[in-house]
Amino acid sequence: MDESRARSLLEAERRRLEEVRDTFPVGDLSRDPEQEGVDELASVDQHVADLGTETFERAKAQSIILSTEAQLADVDRALGKLEDGRYGVCETCGNSIPDERLEARPAARYCLEDQEKVEQGVVSEP
Repeated sequence: MDESRARSLLEAERRRLEEVRDTFPVGDLSRDPEQEGVDELASVDQHVADLGTETFERAKAQSIILSTEAQLADVDRALGKLEDGRYGVCETCGNSIPDERLEARPAARYCLEDQEKVEQGVVSEP
């Protein structure tokens, strides 16, 4: 893949991920969402199901934020690879990642075969 095309795709992916991340309030991810919910709702007559919903929503937001941050790290890794000439090379087998895959997932670390192995736990991530 052409370097300028790869950079354009990675920068667009970064913007998209930052927009996703920015839709959630930045908070302390180390706090217990259930206890946080109890603290905030302690003075309000609240049904226990509402507390459960609040806890679930907070946990979901934390999960999305953490996933998005991991994807942003992958974009940064891919940009670094672009700088040193290793972009588009599978981290497991060393083969080229097809342009079609990079178009769909600009920060892809693995070819399709190795991606499946990583997801199945057959091959561990480096």
